[in-house]
Amino acid sequence: MFGNRRFAMYVCYFVTMTMLLMSLPVQTVQAAMVRTETVLMLSTAKNVRENLNQFLKREDVKAIMTAQGISPQEAKARVDSLSDAEIMQLSDKMDQLPAGGSTFGVIIGAAVIVFIVLLITDILGYTDIFTFVKHPSSK
Repeated sequence: MFGNRRFAMYVCYFVTMTMLLMSLPVQTVQAAMVRTETVLMLSTAKNVRENLNQFLKREDVKAIMTAQGISPQEAKARVDSLSDAEIMQLSDKMDQLPAGGSTFGVIIGAAVIVFIVLLITDILGYTDIFTFVKHPSSK
């Protein structure tokens, strides 16, 4: 008889604890679909932030920042405080900058292309610009 009572007492404690735990406030969780663009933007922003930090670790960049009065630690702190949208905007601006090029190189490249086009048209006989090109009709 006492065995059943002891078992009933354990079941009563278990049920009481279960009811007590169930009555505690529970945080609700809301799930929603995440758009692909959001995931890509977050992963891209993370990669851009890492690339920018690697850029700031280069010795030539550190030397230029120090010459302009910006410590590398301050620059890193500023980059870390930027939002993802600001990081993406900065990356777009950096991508638009010429990579070691100048307008002088563009002008030289354009002049070479014009020279080659004029030379080919002169060789084919469409123009008579260069004196060093021998035309088959002028013997």
